[in-house]
Formats: sequence, structure tokens, C-alpha cells
Amino acid sequence: MTDDARRICPDITDDLPVIQEAFGLGILNAEDLTYLPDGMMNRNWRVRTGHGTYALKQILDVPLDMARRNLRVQAMLAADGVPACVPEMSIGGDVVVEAAGRGYCLLPWAEGSHLPGPELSLEQAGRLGKVAGHIHHRLHNLPPGSGLARVTAAPRSKVTDQSAAIAEADRYLRLISSLEVRLPFDVTVAELLEQRKTLLHEYGDRRSASDSPAGPAGWTHGDLQYRNLLWHDGEITAVLDWDRIQVRTFAEEVTRTAMVQFMSKEGLLDLERVSAFVAGYRHLIPLRSEEVADGLDRLWWRRMTSFWQLDFHYNRGNHGAAELIVPTERLLAWCAEHREEVAAAFTAI
Repeated sequence: MTDDARRICPDITDDLPVIQEAFGLGILNAEDLTYLPDGMMNRNWRVRTGHGTYALKQILDVPLDMARRNLRVQAMLAADGVPACVPEMSIGGDVVVEAAGRGYCLLPWAEGSHLPGPELSLEQAGRLGKVAGHIHHRLHNLPPGSGLARVTAAPRSKVTDQSAAIAEADRYLRLISSLEVRLPFDVTVAELLEQRKTLLHEYGDRRSASDSPAGPAGWTHGDLQYRNLLWHDGEITAVLDWDRIQVRTFAEEVTRTAMVQFMSKEGLLDLERVSAFVAGYRHLIPLRSEEVADGLDRLWWRRMTSFWQLDFHYNRGNHGAAELIVPTERLLAWCAEHREEVAAAFTAI
């Protein structure tokens, strides 16, 4: 662990005895735990014990009851052939252990590497699309006891007003102006916010007129992207972080996955791999081109009117998403400028 990682490592000393006893881990020393600072929403440790290596997660992103449901679903999917880790049960028969109101889960350590989308071969991109389709198919066919209700209708997709988004950009500009000390990061963000306002003024007529998305909907993973995928020898060995299981249109999940997975560090989109991924998905889930196009338009406008990274950074004091701000803003502008090429890549068969 680096010195920086040690400085920001949360102290779980008070909770550790409860975790050890509940999961039957035996006595753990400081050197048995390695904090993993890359997680954005939860806190994670690698735990080495005499009988195995595990991933310990402190659950922060969802209520604990929802985490329990999602972990049970994860176990069912693993038994059904989905590359998911089966959570460990506590001695008391629970997948979540609580210590002073804080929740933890334990999973077997999965080997593999996180590969950004541009590093995948075209074949691997298509394989990822098929895995996404397989996940949606298996989620749809879980037994009633899974805790996932049968989906009967697609959820509404709120279309944020152009003026509301501009007002939000102005609010953050005022916040940055009020800072006693403006760091280079703050100056960059202010410049990007002005660029976002220009995009909103220029492309506001492209927003969807309806809050009714096109195409089928169902239970989805919710955050299927390279930080939550492990690859080994060219295959996906594990899909991680099932916290955001939720009903969405399949087009929304597919376009979001492709947009996050195949964005370069420079904020460009690898359209060739996008096409391979979407084609692999549509091999299993027959989305029509117009449904994919609708999902893409809605995703782009949602990104145009969203400031979640700034909310985390300035309002919550969580700087984990700061590295996403610059490439995300570049991607918004790039997609607007190359709209026809992007739509063709997503809807190609």
C-alpha cells in the first residue's frame, strides 16, 4: 500500500472483532488487511486468512436491506452460470454483518485484471456484449424468491429541462467563485462548466420530447463497466459490484455500458468496439435499432444535464470521481460533434 493510500485508509479497528467473529475469520492482524483505495462508492479491503483470501466491503452506496437482496441475487446468478462471486455467509446465516450500524459483506477474492475498453480486442468487446445479454436474460428468469418482482412496464425516463441544467451549472460556478483558494482543478472545472453551458444552448433542441423510453425493460446490473469487470486469459472471470440492480430499459443499460466502457482517457469513444459490444448484446437480446438510438439520445441528454461528479466533489467531499470530470466533458462535446457517426456505431448490426 502506498503512503497516500495508508493516510486515507478508513480505520475499522472498532468493527474488526465483530467482522472476524461473524465470518469465522480468526484473529486478523494489520498486515492481513490491505485497503483498496480505488473504490468510488464503497470501501474495500483485501483480507488474507489462513484458509483463503477475500474481499471485504463496507457498504455505503445502498441501504443494507437492499444490499442483502442484491447479494442473494448475486449468489443465484453465480449458480446459474453468470460470472459472479458468491458472498460468504456469516455464522448467523446473513450475507451482511452489522457493526455499530455499519454494514459489511465478504466475498471470495477473484483473480483478474480490470481492462479499459480500448484495450479489449474486438472479439472480447463482442464477448462482453454477450455477457451483458446473458445477465439480463438470467435476471429475468430468476425464481420468485429472489426478491426481484416481475417487470410489467418500463420506468419513466425524466427529461431535465435545458434551463434547469444551465441554472445548475451557474450554481456551481458561483460556488467555485466563492472559494477562498481556487486550485487549478477548480479553475479547470469552471472552464468546463462554461463549455457545458455553451453545449446546452447549442443542442437543447435535441432532448427527448417524451419521458417514455422505447424498448423492453427489465432488471439490470446498473454499473457494468471496466472497474467492475475482471479478465483473465481473455475471458471475463468476475462481474463485481451488484449494488445497483434496478429496473431499466435494456437500451439504457447497453448504451451506458458502452459509453463508460469504451471511453478513452482523452474523452473519445472507440466506435469500432462499441459496435462489436452492442452487436454481441443484440445477438442475445433483440433490441431494434430505433430502440438503441432512443436509449443513446436519452443517455447523452442525461449526461448533458447531470453534475453528479461535481456534487460528490463539492457537496459531499468525495473526490473519487474527480478524475472522470475532464474526459466526461470532452466526450459530451465529441459526441455532439460526431452525432451521426456515434449513432451509426451503436445501431450497426
